[in-house]
Amino acid sequence: MKAYLTRFIGQDGWLSPLRFDAFRALWLTWLIANICMWMNDVAAAWTMTSLTTSTTLIALVQTASSLPVLLLGVPSGAMADIVNRKHYFVFTQIWLAINATVLMLFLAIGTLGPYSLLLLTFTNGIGLAMRWPIFAAVVPDLVPKDSLQPALALNAIAMNTSRIVGPLVAGFIIAIAGSQYVFALNMVLSLITTTIVMRWQYQNYVPALPGERFLGAMRVGVQHVWQSNRMRIIIVRGFLFFLQSTGVIALLPVIAKDHFGGGANTFTLLLSCLGLGAIIAGTQLPRIRKRLKSSNLVNYGVVILCITCAGVVLSPNVWIASPLMMICGMAWIAVANSLTTSAQLTLPSWVRARGMSIYQMSLMAGSALGAALWGKLASELDVTSSILASSIFGLLSLFLIRKYRIDKHAAEDLTPVCPLERPHVTKDIDLHAGPVVISIEYHIHKDHLEEFRKIMGRTRKSRLRQGALSWSLFEDAEHIGKFIENFVFETWADYLRRFDRFTVEDLAMQEERQRHHIDSHPPKVTRKIASRLRA
Repeated sequence: MKAYLTRFIGQDGWLSPLRFDAFRALWLTWLIANICMWMNDVAAAWTMTSLTTSTTLIALVQTASSLPVLLLGVPSGAMADIVNRKHYFVFTQIWLAINATVLMLFLAIGTLGPYSLLLLTFTNGIGLAMRWPIFAAVVPDLVPKDSLQPALALNAIAMNTSRIVGPLVAGFIIAIAGSQYVFALNMVLSLITTTIVMRWQYQNYVPALPGERFLGAMRVGVQHVWQSNRMRIIIVRGFLFFLQSTGVIALLPVIAKDHFGGGANTFTLLLSCLGLGAIIAGTQLPRIRKRLKSSNLVNYGVVILCITCAGVVLSPNVWIASPLMMICGMAWIAVANSLTTSAQLTLPSWVRARGMSIYQMSLMAGSALGAALWGKLASELDVTSSILASSIFGLLSLFLIRKYRIDKHAAEDLTPVCPLERPHVTKDIDLHAGPVVISIEYHIHKDHLEEFRKIMGRTRKSRLRQGALSWSLFEDAEHIGKFIENFVFETWADYLRRFDRFTVEDLAMQEERQRHHIDSHPPKVTRKIASRLRA
């Protein structure tokens, strides 16, 4: 069966990641989970219309669903990095199943009110906020590096397929039975996906050191992303892209109803065309990437998206707008997938969930701000002016940041290696003792001082990405070429943990520093631990 499946999907096509058992199982989980997400959003929004006539409360359903992802991005990412990811994944699925059960029961017995619905929609969003960083972190561990891009494209296809299937299924169930049966189906599907995850043969890394502290893990995650030039560019590009592209998605109901004078069928048609275009493009991305660099694909995708968004609102009828919406979906997935893949490849495994949660937060922030900005502009002027303004903004921002390509900084080799300067202590040290100050003494030839300073600038970023609290470089005022590098870790365990995070790139930088050291002995390393005073 497995051999037949491999022959059917091929070795390098868009379906090729599905030949890996673990990825195939979790991809199916991802597809079902996203269908549940869209079904829940549709059912919650429809239920609210039957509980209240307040447009504010109806609009707050979407806010309650998406706000947890923005608020809990870093904490949930930290949890996904410091606990067993399989167990955490199972916990989130059970959380969502219980939430769907409570919604179903409250609605069935008639005790669900508008505010309790908002609360349960928010708690459902908490489950989504906890789940997303886990899946983002484990995908690179499920497939080889050369299969990562098609794997992420398949994830995007699953998302866009669910965007079509979820609302259609929910609408059908609501029409023939009622919203409570949508929540009941969500409960069943969540339990099914929980079973799939429990069968996943996950190889959890068990470190010899105690786990990271929760607050410290969040600090290190933010610090790692901030000190990565490549991640900063990806996050800014992602934020600006979603700020611009959210306009047409957020205003699509208004475009369907007011601009084209249609109804629910027109909205469904346009939304389906958007998702269908994304699915079609997702199947072709592996071929496209053989011809285009990721940076070029992002730039071309943004240009095409801006032009087609403007074309949609300038179209005289929905039949011309529909194929343009398909092209919008194609351009959207090309850009979003390229940015997400670059983020995945930039982050090492130990901090990937935290880094991807911060990346996701930037996308959510761009979406939230874009929806508010273009929605306000549409209310002040009209929807055509708003979408045209968003398109102009997208092209203008692309021009202003054209130098900041996602491949401007070369991708680092994140393969773990053993560093040269491992400590050999003469006594047992309490792992929670600290702070710990590490000092390294270098002797540099006077003709190479500037070159050494440049290397130390890169060293600073490396130390801070590994979790150091602070870093500094001092020059001896009395001896030209004598430098002292100091960096501080919170505890002895945090300092030892950096050796598990040492990569080929870090080793190359270490060897480069030592090549500039002209003393006959290696650079002297001193490790000092804060001592407790006695009264």
